[in-house]
Amino acid sequence: MITRRTFLSATVGTTASILASSWVATAARKLNLGIGTYTYHSLSIDDMIVQLRKLQILEIEMSRGEFMLFSKPAPEMFASVKSKLDRAGIQCVSYYTATIKDDSDLDSAVRFAKMLGARNVTGDATGDILKRIDERFTREGLTFGIHNHFFKQKFAYESPADILRVLPGLSNTVGASLDVGHIASCGYDTVDAVRKLAPHLKMVHLKDVQASGGEVNVLLGKGIARIPEVMNELHKVNYGGLVAIEYEHEGSVDEDVRIEVEYARKLL
Repeated sequence: MITRRTFLSATVGTTASILASSWVATAARKLNLGIGTYTYHSLSIDDMIVQLRKLQILEIEMSRGEFMLFSKPAPEMFASVKSKLDRAGIQCVSYYTATIKDDSDLDSAVRFAKMLGARNVTGDATGDILKRIDERFTREGLTFGIHNHFFKQKFAYESPADILRVLPGLSNTVGASLDVGHIASCGYDTVDAVRKLAPHLKMVHLKDVQASGGEVNVLLGKGIARIPEVMNELHKVNYGGLVAIEYEHEGSVDEDVRIEVEYARKLL
């Protein structure tokens, strides 16, 4: 006969088993690695796709300069690259616009993101346009990640606090596209940035830099960005979005990027 005690005992045992299985599944889940395509800005689209396929990269953020809003890109460019990416089995999950200044930029950002099949837009915006981005992107089923950046001159978003300051009053549609290299360049702790921005992360740009106060890129793990600790913290916060390697370097980067991908995959 099943008594209340045996029922509760069985229930507790089953619950513990489910929780243990859930923990194992969570602990075992790997981070999702991709590439920010600014990395290959010196290559043609076709040659870039060749490199992505060699590295078995299936997801990207489109962040090449010719596709950013300030370049006034033609819609035909987006249709063409989407067709090529589809044939290669590569998905564009995010589109980097750079600055959205007004409603015309907002219209273009939405249009181009949808043409690419992206579900996130990375960029920056200040003032009233942020509210309009929130409302429009929510209607369109897109998200917007505010991108932190290092410049020699003061930039609106350099630290986690800069991003967090503008999020109150906005929906979960708007969050952060965290660039750990630029965080380090600006003199802030990268692991602390992941921890503070964790509830708002839409994208992560994985980048290492030589020193704060500059933006000289080095191979992952060779600079000050604390890449292993960053990846560990992303695991801790259960981050499920794209971790996109970005390597800002002129000239041939094929071998360096191969090394970076190999390094990052060991941390997934």
